[in-house]
Amino acid sequence: MLNRPSNSENIEPATVVPPERRKVPVLPVRDTVLFPHAVLPLTVGRESSIQLIESLGEERTIVVAAQLDPRLDSPQPQDLHSVGTLATVHKVVRMPNQSRFVFTEGTGRVRLARFSQTEPFMVAEVETLEEIEPAANSNSEALVRNVVAQFQQIVSESPTLSDELRTIAANIEEPARLVDFVASSLPFLTTADKQQLLETQSVVERLELLNKHLAKEIEVQQLRAKIQNEVQDQVQQSQRDYYLREQMKAIQKELGEQDEGQREVEDLRQKIEAAGMPEDVKKEAMKELSRLGRMSPMAADYSLTRNYIEWLAVLPWARSSGSKIDINKAREILDEDHYELKKVKDRILDYLSVLELKPDMKGPILCFVGPPGVGKTSLGRSIARALGRKFQRVSLGGMHDEAEIRGHRRTYIGALPGQIIQSIRRAETNDPVIMLDEVDKLGRDFRGDPASALLETLDPEQNNTFRDNYLDVPFDLSKVLFICTANMLDTVPPPLIDRMEIIPLQGYSEEEKVHIANRYLIPRQIKQNGITPEQIEFSEETVRYIIRHYTREAGVRKLEQTIGTVCRKEARRVVEGHTEKLVVSRETIREFLGGIQVRVETEVAERVKRPGVAVGLAWTPAGGDILFIEANKMKGKGGFTMTGQIGEVMQESMQAALTWVRSNAAELSLAEDFNKDVDLHIHVPAGAIPKDGPSAGVTMATVLASLLTDTPVRPLTAMTGEITLSGNVLPVGGIKEKFLAARRAGVETVILPAENRQNVEEDLTPEMTKGVSIHYAERIEDVLAVALPLLKARSDAQAVASTFTAAPAA
Repeated sequence: MLNRPSNSENIEPATVVPPERRKVPVLPVRDTVLFPHAVLPLTVGRESSIQLIESLGEERTIVVAAQLDPRLDSPQPQDLHSVGTLATVHKVVRMPNQSRFVFTEGTGRVRLARFSQTEPFMVAEVETLEEIEPAANSNSEALVRNVVAQFQQIVSESPTLSDELRTIAANIEEPARLVDFVASSLPFLTTADKQQLLETQSVVERLELLNKHLAKEIEVQQLRAKIQNEVQDQVQQSQRDYYLREQMKAIQKELGEQDEGQREVEDLRQKIEAAGMPEDVKKEAMKELSRLGRMSPMAADYSLTRNYIEWLAVLPWARSSGSKIDINKAREILDEDHYELKKVKDRILDYLSVLELKPDMKGPILCFVGPPGVGKTSLGRSIARALGRKFQRVSLGGMHDEAEIRGHRRTYIGALPGQIIQSIRRAETNDPVIMLDEVDKLGRDFRGDPASALLETLDPEQNNTFRDNYLDVPFDLSKVLFICTANMLDTVPPPLIDRMEIIPLQGYSEEEKVHIANRYLIPRQIKQNGITPEQIEFSEETVRYIIRHYTREAGVRKLEQTIGTVCRKEARRVVEGHTEKLVVSRETIREFLGGIQVRVETEVAERVKRPGVAVGLAWTPAGGDILFIEANKMKGKGGFTMTGQIGEVMQESMQAALTWVRSNAAELSLAEDFNKDVDLHIHVPAGAIPKDGPSAGVTMATVLASLLTDTPVRPLTAMTGEITLSGNVLPVGGIKEKFLAARRAGVETVILPAENRQNVEEDLTPEMTKGVSIHYAERIEDVLAVALPLLKARSDAQAVASTFTAAPAA
């Protein structure tokens, strides 16, 4: 028998037996409800049910009752619904498996009362349930018509229901029989729904319940039809496309032509053959191409595989610039584009010379380190022009993801090779000049460390087999000339610094800036702002005035911006109708740019007039700068205060300077316990800017000596150098930047450590040092002799006086 779940509850049989009750065998069934006037074939397989069927004599009447739980094999009276159907058995067929096939017809609704027998089969007393016929009114007539109409609609749209059911339903006049007929004919009604209809005695209520079920089924059928139509349309479109595509293939085959997919594969094969790939790379490319040829163009991986093969095919595996090396022409190009920078130009010319003697040499890894605006990036472009190679620039500032260098794996959506391989493809040669700009500003987070990914790229011993994650085949980068730029090396990992040849680019002197402005900046800004050299003129005096009073920088970027502002003002004058030539003067500069922004000549002289103030020299990533250091004393108990947001190293330098002054108090004509009743305070102004380093040690000692001896420092004097407790002056770095900063500030005397004499001779030209007196000091006494000349004169006078006092009388 069929197995369907039931949710009906068991109804306790009545305790009082009415006169019309009679005893009838009960046939329990699973997931089946027999309605009156309906014929239902039942498969009887349980032993108790077979015995019930075999025991029927001429009285072939039974009760068909549904089980509450269809999973029970031996149901008891309490496991059956309390309402069943009285039925007549018309025919019994014996099946080969010993089961019986029974044809039953329902005759009426009955309620199961007391069970008189449970073995071998159940027998119960039953009472007939009288149906409550509907009143003859428009409401019941509307319900009947609605049931018939909805049932006929469901039958017409259902592929499993016979159309004869529509005619039968239309011909049934009795509402009760109509409901039972429709309910027994609907396959979508659950056992619980059918049992509810069977137990409902009121015909009107049964009509209303059936109306709800029919309306719900119609809605489900409409939604199903909509979905089916959409799916059918898609399938038909796919079948149509496939059919047309096959027809196209057949037509092209007859014409001797290839379809689009085959043409694409053939084009890629020709590109692979012409690319000059190494054998292992070509083998991988042909393998992927063979796979592409077997794929349908509609496949999801088709475009991914095609893009990968295209990347392999378009890379310049064996294509180089091939230009002949001309040393003299390269020197002319470098001199034409950049002023000075002798070390850099010599290094490039050395590389070209070796390349001419050994064409298969590996490209060097250069790193230009210097302050902003000195021409690092433009120098890379000039080098590429001098070499006759393509130039590609990759900005590394703020890059956090190492996949930007190595590329993404092909499994990711939208995967691409890294910036290195992309630059090679754009250059279309395997030996371009690739500039990795701002290598000191690489980021680092959970996505990886790009600086570590550069280790392989920038190693000449490894980059000949550079393997991008996307390509997953080795590519030779050894012919590429990599040029990195950085403002400082503190943030660059040491292993990466070790792989690069560091070439420092120091700041420009005033003379160099004047030359650069006249040769490069002014002509470029005149051209960019739409005016001509006949409309504006910058004198050398005016350029120097701009450099001194409107810029304070190591490079020339701010200078070019300022010149551009003046050119834009002239462009406006021309548009407004002023056609006369503009000769830029100091008054013009003040009119266009406002008042003086940097007072270099007077600042140093004014601030060092009183004792306890000296000028030091400092190095910053933006170039050199001057550093004022001030000291003061007050009544106290020997305290020592240091302020100005200074680091630990600078604080230690202050302590060392104080220790030297205290240990040499006698030489400075000070009392041994001079600090017993005073507190000392050293301050480094610009307190919002962090400062650190040992190079201001001699300046601090000079400040303390000046304060305690009440002797002002020589005007327009600056100094730098590290001090030891014994008074030795040690060398420091950044000499050129510091010297140029002193010159920009109007300093006339510079005191440097004696061991930095070589840096001055190598990095500073006579034009740079012209007008500035340089003194070299090995000990702090040498510094004080220059910085505090009044103290030295006073000491000499005291020494002479003591000599006369000690001389014997004649």
